[in-house]
Amino acid sequence: MAANSNKCPGCKDNLCLNKVPIFSSMEKVELLKIRKLIYHREYKKGDTIIFEGDNIDSIVIINEGSAKAYKNTPDGREQILYVFSEGDFFGEQNLFGNQVATYSVEALEKVKTCNLSRDKFQELIFTYPEISLKIIDELGARITKLENALQSIGVRNVDNRIGWILLEFAEKYGTRDEAGTIIHLPFSREGIANYLGIARETVSRKFSQLENEGLIRTLSNKEILIPDLNKIAEIAGSN
Repeated sequence: MAANSNKCPGCKDNLCLNKVPIFSSMEKVELLKIRKLIYHREYKKGDTIIFEGDNIDSIVIINEGSAKAYKNTPDGREQILYVFSEGDFFGEQNLFGNQVATYSVEALEKVKTCNLSRDKFQELIFTYPEISLKIIDELGARITKLENALQSIGVRNVDNRIGWILLEFAEKYGTRDEAGTIIHLPFSREGIANYLGIARETVSRKFSQLENEGLIRTLSNKEILIPDLNKIAEIAGSN
């Protein structure tokens, strides 16, 4: 696990703690208690944060940047499972026992993480039981959301999947503009194909179709404009 473990000077309460779902319901005094237990790491684009099969003894919170969770399929393809952005976390299953990582995680850009070790988490349970209950509630909600997302990809047709991923990217990486929503795509068409479990050519064809219909506009290799998100929601089957 290549990383720089220097302290992260930009990691203030409003970044490392307040924006993170598992800490979002906590009071200021509780956040200060947890802050003392957190350590930080930095990764360059392309660095592997964890490998599938690693023994991970901490929860890893994305403070800055984004990363992809993926598995290699038996036929040698990369299957992207999830894209983690600021405030997302992984490794939660390892807080309660010695479980190995079930997927690899790679930095898509420069990433800073906040880490809470299993030992420190257990220290929280014994010292501040009210904090541990809040964390467990948030972890349960987080796991359910991830499971629902993966199941949703599995049962939808190709058009639904394309619409769904555009909505996800709009939520995580979109910025509002007078012309619509500009999305900075976290990876290439091939990466999107690996995420959705379809061929790259299918992704390119569907994007071209959406562009011809005026539903998206390509601004660059990594940026697209969506004039009306409601129309994309209709494709995704969200309405």
